[in-house]
Formats: sequence, structure tokens, C-alpha cells
Amino acid sequence: MNELAHLYFADAEASYEDAHYAIFGVPYDGTTSFKPGARFGPRAIREASLNFESYDPSTDLDLYEIPIADIGDLVVSKIPGDLVDQVADVAGEIAGDGKIPVILGGEHTATIGAVRALCPDVYVVCDAHLDLRDELDGTPYSHGCVTRRVFESVDDVVIIGARSGDREQFEIARERTRLYTADSVRERGIGVILSEILEEVEGRRVYLSIDADAIDCCLTPGLGTPEPFGMTPLDIREVVRTLAPHAVGFDYVEVAPFDSGQTATVAAKMVREFIARHWIAER
Repeated sequence: MNELAHLYFADAEASYEDAHYAIFGVPYDGTTSFKPGARFGPRAIREASLNFESYDPSTDLDLYEIPIADIGDLVVSKIPGDLVDQVADVAGEIAGDGKIPVILGGEHTATIGAVRALCPDVYVVCDAHLDLRDELDGTPYSHGCVTRRVFESVDDVVIIGARSGDREQFEIARERTRLYTADSVRERGIGVILSEILEEVEGRRVYLSIDADAIDCCLTPGLGTPEPFGMTPLDIREVVRTLAPHAVGFDYVEVAPFDSGQTATVAAKMVREFIARHWIAER
């Protein structure tokens, strides 16, 4: 019989037992409040990953030399709170086996479960939105409540790229987080901001979450809640390259692939960047 193909993230060829990085998808957009479609993000990111050469010239690594497993997608619950529990179970099991979980989204709600399972010292998120509502559309586990729920597990929160939220959310962010708006990234430069963040995270366990809408929607338009005047893909790459060595988990979420592939392509590249930089640092 001919060999049958299964869609894996490119170069994720290790068995789970041998892997140091375990990729899984969360094809969920059950609380989306504007444009649905993020449920198709994990597949689109995997498809986009197949476009790239295995060799990464910036690290002089071939990705196939790194032990990466793609363990597939969650069969997701439609209930947001149950979805959070599902993600927490899988991320916790991966971490308990001594591996680094890498999540493909899917909406941002998945992050709540990962953070709850991994209990990092610092949560760093790139996001157009503050996500500090206590509840949205009848659930505290909406994509608009993610950072608010993270407060229940992590005291130290850093938000980069925000440019949307009501007055109350901005007041909470200024009081309880280190907030770097998209305007401050443009005015000060991402390098300066990352230097400040590095001083705080050195020697501490970081969870890094990238919401695709942190990037200006004119550059990556496959988004459920698009916002203009945002960060650039190069800004996000610098965040990933700088913070990956400190991370105990990573996700790239809110890819809604109804564009021409730009958003999923950037996401796939950032997953590769995270794994390569984390691997180099550990070696």
C-alpha cells in the first residue's frame, strides 16, 4: 500500500517520546465576537510551514535536527470553560514529561489553560487588545478575558502592542501590568522595550503568547478582531527571538485564515523562530 500523508507541522518528525517540543492545535473559536474563522488557524499554520526550507540561516540549524513532535489537534469542547480545562490537561502533561508545549490557535481562550497548567513567573503577551474584561457575552473564559484570567495564576504580566480596550481595562493595565502600547513600540523601538523586559525576566520562567492581531491588520489581515496601526512582523520576530530562551511554553493564536495566507505564514515562521532560539539557548 502507498504511504498516506498526514498534515504535520514541517520538520516535526520526532516521536512524542523522543521530542523536546510538542506542538498541538486548538481549533476553537467558540467565543469569537466579530469574525469567526480562527478554528481553521492550526491547519493553515501547518500548511504554511511546508513552504519553508528546513535550514534556518540565522541559527545555522536544520529544523529536522531538533526533536519536535506534532501531536495533532484537540477535539475541542464547545463550552469555553471545558476548553480551558482540556488545554490545561494537555499542556500540563507535556510539561510533566519534560517537554515544551507549543500551541497553534485557534482563539486566545486556549492560553488560559496553558498558563494555568504551567504556572510561569511572568506572562508576556503581544496583543492588540488588553483582554482584561471580567466577562464577555456571558462567560469569563471569552477571548476578551484572557489576561484577566491569567491574573489568577500569574502576578507579573507584560503586554506589548495593545491599542484597544475600554477605559476600565486601560486603568487596570496601567495599575497591574507593564504595558507597552503599539504607539510606544513605534516611538521607542522594540529593542529598547525588550531590553527593559529582559532585565525583569532574567532567570525567571516565562510564558510567551502571540495574538496574531498584535500585528497591524494591513500586514496580516487574517484576523477575527482586526486593528490597524499595530506592530510589524519584524517586531514580533524580535520578541520571539529575545524571549524564547526564557520560555516554558509558547502559543501563536487568533489566526483566522480568510486572507491570502499572510497571517498563517507569519505564524508558522514565528513557531520555527521560537523553537530554534529556545533550542540554541538550551544547548
